[in-house]
Amino acid sequence: MDQYRDVASDDEAVSETDSLRRTQSTEQSGTDPHSNLPVYRNIHRSVEVDPTPSYSAKQRTTDDPYTSEQLSDPQMNMLIVRPLVDQLYNPDDVSVVFCLLVNRTQFLREQHYEVHLQTVSITRATLCEILASRVLRRFDEDNPGHAGLLLLANILVAGFEPFQNAPESITIAQPNARQWPIQKRGGYERKITALEVAIISESKAFLSSSACQKVVDAVYRGQVIYTPLSFVDIIPDHYKHRPISLYNPRKASILNHHRLIVPRLRNIIEIFQFAVLLLLYGLTMIKRDGVAVTGYEVVFCTYASGWLLEEFAAIIEHGWYVHTQNVWSFLDIAFFIIYSLYFTLRAYAGFFDSEEVAATSLHVLCIAAPFLLPRLACNLMPDNMLFISLRAMMRDFSVLTLLATWCFAGFFLSMTWLINSRAESSVEPPGPATISKWLLWIWFGLDGTGFERSVDFHVLLGPALMIAFAFLGNTLFLTILVSMLTNTFAKIVENAAAEVHFRRAVLTFEGVKSDAIFAYRPPLNIVALMILLPLKFMLSPRWFHKVNVAAARVCNAPLLLAISLYERHQLWRSPNRDTTKGYKRSSLFQWTFSGFSPHGDIQAVFDVDPPKAMFENSS
Repeated sequence: MDQYRDVASDDEAVSETDSLRRTQSTEQSGTDPHSNLPVYRNIHRSVEVDPTPSYSAKQRTTDDPYTSEQLSDPQMNMLIVRPLVDQLYNPDDVSVVFCLLVNRTQFLREQHYEVHLQTVSITRATLCEILASRVLRRFDEDNPGHAGLLLLANILVAGFEPFQNAPESITIAQPNARQWPIQKRGGYERKITALEVAIISESKAFLSSSACQKVVDAVYRGQVIYTPLSFVDIIPDHYKHRPISLYNPRKASILNHHRLIVPRLRNIIEIFQFAVLLLLYGLTMIKRDGVAVTGYEVVFCTYASGWLLEEFAAIIEHGWYVHTQNVWSFLDIAFFIIYSLYFTLRAYAGFFDSEEVAATSLHVLCIAAPFLLPRLACNLMPDNMLFISLRAMMRDFSVLTLLATWCFAGFFLSMTWLINSRAESSVEPPGPATISKWLLWIWFGLDGTGFERSVDFHVLLGPALMIAFAFLGNTLFLTILVSMLTNTFAKIVENAAAEVHFRRAVLTFEGVKSDAIFAYRPPLNIVALMILLPLKFMLSPRWFHKVNVAAARVCNAPLLLAISLYERHQLWRSPNRDTTKGYKRSSLFQWTFSGFSPHGDIQAVFDVDPPKAMFENSS
């Protein structure tokens, strides 16, 4: 690990006691510094039953079910966890954490189809997560400072291939086992990061560990930079691959377009973008003139199309599962469906000159408000437990409602067939829509018309069906629903810190983008798609990269300039720097605001590290 302790070159270093360091290895563009690691061998050593000391011999021999609390017990830690950590820890192998998380994913998969080993598989998966956390902590303890931060970043965000350095017989025997590389990425195809595996396996304890959060926070702030690995890019520009390194804004370009993919900055930009979308939506609804197309509506449609294009690019870049881990993902999906329906009806009405369809399209657009307003609140407060709980409860509610609707559809069919087979009567028979309305009212306990008209279906069977439906739907179903949602909320609140850290890790991982389309703000991304995508097939990778960088810098010049000026003083800001040692900050940033509070000094006293000479003199 000496490569992470070398002092950085002038173009990436900030000298002094807190100097920034980065790797000086042979990690160049297009080369993988971790290509020699035996990832395939490490993964399978972690699951084999081997009496000799191996990576995880005790994982397979752990045939008794244990909870995470029991595995964290001091006695269990001495007997199983610590010996395994000693075997696993290798200062020269940064893929160990990745391999443990991959095995956790496999154990979670096994517990679904190996019912007789379900609890044991969960125990093994939990043990893998604990071991990954302990090994990562060992790396953190043995490598302090910025060099340690760089090493932890290589462990979590460097790409590894599950079949890396596998025997040739394996790759020949199973050619279809490997992921199909959709796009060429200069040797980084099929790569997966440990952070991504932790997210898809929902390793919340691992992601909430201090060592992992140190890297997540550094990536979120943009202190650690790297080229992200993605599945599909709409406008791929992979001419240069940036190695994992520490970012020094004072040595970087003034107009550094790569800062547009920093998660913290992207989050701020996306909040403003959505605020603009919401403003245009409100103006469109307020200023509408019957069914006529207004200028506000044209601007709204143009901007909303660009915004949805960006959301679609985010979904396909890291996959559907990772994207849906966001708190506001179901709101985006709902707005996408509503806007698509509105746009289709509006286009149809304009093509065929139908005022009725045009009115209907505007009515459809009106129902987008309940999804847009909460979306802005989720953006502003992503760590709020109410929104985190709401996402999980919405998932459970949707699944249970679909199952209940499927099961209760039999009552609807029975009543429909009964009303069609009954003898002629002077009373007009209810239609399918009316029957559905009665059942829905009974389901939620709103109205009892269905009971009064139940004899119209059949004198005996009609009331019996209505009573059975009311008991199962209104009483049993709602009781189960309330119990399930209460249990879900209680579990989330019990592990509130882990849930918040998990959502922050998801936001950070998804915020680092590789697709060139994210360098253009809506609706400029539509123009970039129409111009740059054809150029991708006409120009060489080098010239396409130059055109893309130039266009991104021109379109975002004011924003990039503001980011550069801010980060040069604030990104690595350390308030204890002494101006007498040769480093002096601008007077504009010398004052640290502590708020209008008489207790501001309580926090400020810990923001400044006391000089060592003070303690030496006192001793």
